[in-house]
Amino acid sequence: EIGKITASKWRIEIPTQAVWLQNRVQPSAIRHVRSWSNIPFITVPLSRAHGKSFAHRSELKHAKRIVVKLGSAVVTRGDECGLALGRLASIVEQVSVLQNQGREMMLVTSGAVAFGKQRLRHEILLSQSVRQALHSGQNQLKEMAIPVLEARACAAAGQSGLMALYEAMFTQYSICAAQILVTNLDFHDEQKRRNLNGTLHELLRMNIVPIINTNDAVVPPAEPNSDLQGVNVISVKDNDSLAARLAVEMKTDLLIVLSDVEGLFDSPPGSDDAKLIDIFYPGDQQSVTFGTKSRVGMGGMEAKVKAALWALQGGTSVVIANGTHPKVSGHVITDIVEGKKVGTFFSEVKPAGPTVEQQGEMARSGGRMLATLEPEQRAEIIHHLADLLTDQRDEILLANKKDMEEAEGRLAAPLLKRLSLSTSKLNSLAIGLRQIASSSQDSVGRVLRRTRIAKNLELEQVTVPIGVLLVIFESRPDCLPQVAALAIASGNGLLLKGGKEAAHSNRILHLLTQEALSIHGVKEAVQLVNTREEVEDLCRLDKMIDLIIPRGSSQLVRDIQKAAKGIPVMGHSEGICHMYLDSEASVDKVTRLVRDSKCEYPAACNALETLLIHRDLLRTPLFDQIIDMLRVEQVKIHAGPKFASYLTFSPSEVKSLRTEYGDLELCIEVVDNVQEAIDHIHKYGSSHTDVIVTENEKTAEFFLQHVDSACVFWNASTRFSDGYRFGLGAEVGISTSRIHARGPVGLEGLLTTKWLLRGQDHVVSDFSEHGSLKYLHENLPIPQRNIN
Repeated sequence: EIGKITASKWRIEIPTQAVWLQNRVQPSAIRHVRSWSNIPFITVPLSRAHGKSFAHRSELKHAKRIVVKLGSAVVTRGDECGLALGRLASIVEQVSVLQNQGREMMLVTSGAVAFGKQRLRHEILLSQSVRQALHSGQNQLKEMAIPVLEARACAAAGQSGLMALYEAMFTQYSICAAQILVTNLDFHDEQKRRNLNGTLHELLRMNIVPIINTNDAVVPPAEPNSDLQGVNVISVKDNDSLAARLAVEMKTDLLIVLSDVEGLFDSPPGSDDAKLIDIFYPGDQQSVTFGTKSRVGMGGMEAKVKAALWALQGGTSVVIANGTHPKVSGHVITDIVEGKKVGTFFSEVKPAGPTVEQQGEMARSGGRMLATLEPEQRAEIIHHLADLLTDQRDEILLANKKDMEEAEGRLAAPLLKRLSLSTSKLNSLAIGLRQIASSSQDSVGRVLRRTRIAKNLELEQVTVPIGVLLVIFESRPDCLPQVAALAIASGNGLLLKGGKEAAHSNRILHLLTQEALSIHGVKEAVQLVNTREEVEDLCRLDKMIDLIIPRGSSQLVRDIQKAAKGIPVMGHSEGICHMYLDSEASVDKVTRLVRDSKCEYPAACNALETLLIHRDLLRTPLFDQIIDMLRVEQVKIHAGPKFASYLTFSPSEVKSLRTEYGDLELCIEVVDNVQEAIDHIHKYGSSHTDVIVTENEKTAEFFLQHVDSACVFWNASTRFSDGYRFGLGAEVGISTSRIHARGPVGLEGLLTTKWLLRGQDHVVSDFSEHGSLKYLHENLPIPQRNIN
């Protein structure tokens, strides 16, 4: 019978056999079954076998049973007298959301002492004021001194009020909560421990959230001892150790410890060199310097780390995070469960390679070394990479074949086309890289301006690398060597995050890139992120990354622009490109231009999406030719509102005039003149690429000057909006931003400037009204560099 019950995947209640199971089945008979307890029911099996903690943050979303520990600093106000009600309400909401997802949530909370202190202070003040009023008169009240309040008394006075508050908050989400007070004896006495275990399991079975706290009204003072030496030994002397003991006893998947700091730092937070530790491994304690304990409560960070490592040893994953920060406390718990990079994650599995933070540091130092090389040396690296692309062609294509086979049936046809590499693509890549090498000779360190401020005081503005670039790209492995070459030419460090669908191709292309960099000892300047880092987490590394460049779908770009915290993003979220056919458009040119812009590569961001037609061209042979050509090319037509009004039987009317189809679909709309076309483009376009087709030069120039887009063409396909076609060698992307680079971004877009001032004991006071020097501000000639 036991075998049948434990094999079931569903919760089974056995009320009639409950006594039999309790009396007849010995605990030793079922202790080896991890999902069993000594109480008369079976809980739903977890999504994994308990016994090993999660190895990666991304696995935390599978956690079913979760303990959330709220530190004193999280629960109490800054004055340590009373509760932080808004913060508590937010935490209760997050716990309720997870509970309603089917998870089993438990709270270990502080706050009884603070709540009781508030109540007792109020009572003391009230009694003192009444006593003084009776003896001294209402107008002779003296300043009242409040005695030091004993913590046990505060806990006794505050426990009921704290629980009443939790009950009221959880009731708003139709969730019942139950209070359990424990002491150290409840864990060391076997019978009491089993009773506690049974009570908690029963509460979880009934979808009740247990709220556990040490019984501070009777608990003895903490004594130093030698606990935390093994899984079976830990003293409950604060809520950190209580949460750890409870997590292991209840075989929980995840313990979340909320405090008033972001997580674990390698030195006390606030010190100049303190760095937040993303992942902490057993044995790393020696590399951490602990500071003082929390402003309130009994435990400090050292106690939290010891408790976390003890829980980790018992098979429970642990995250320590900030529960007080107003910008994150409203979603910190749900973010942790979703696997986002929040706080410090404790893991027993060390990654094979460096962390992304270490890669960022290597890219920074490698980029600085790269920038100090001579232009010829950087060009030599790029030439060598171009040679490797052709010399190692067979290995590259073999790796790409693996990616194609794994992606077959999983990716749409346009994405498969982007993923595919060929001999011709590699040859084109090599040609583009050699173009970049040739144009990079005068990039870094180029003098843009020279000014004589005063005698012997000269100022220069020179080009310098931006710093560390993060390029995130989907499907296209050919993007890797292009972007790497541009980063090398501009002296920038580079972090690359490619899609998993191109993992084999990206790996070999990155190895070849590092081989090329090695000829001048700067191998670490270009890093490929292979960890399970989420894109959103990478976008938060504002201290390591200076610019993010997304290469992929409009949705990817939008997600990155939304996720980036304090890091500029270069790119465009949409490529809604227009072509306006003027009344004086050439019959011979129109069909070729429309076909090339729409049909040559419809998935590209520079493909035509909306065709604007002058009303005089309707019902003309030219219009018929355009429609016939689109029909032959199997382009689905969507009619704009005005175009639809001209037709008796029109194609399906467009749902939105602001649509990037990325496929063989096209919106057609009618306009009355060039100004109306410009107005339409400004209202519905994305400032990417827009074209006019006309033989009237005056109309064309008006269009070129008035359309406010990154690329504006006359009688040319939208597909020319490309770094390679512009002669830039390659591009890191197309930017529709109005700051810094715009349009196809090549080498120049990856540079910024700095100012160099050379003087001889010059001070500002010398240039005051009565000073000895005067400003000259003379423009000086810019020296020409000898470029072969």
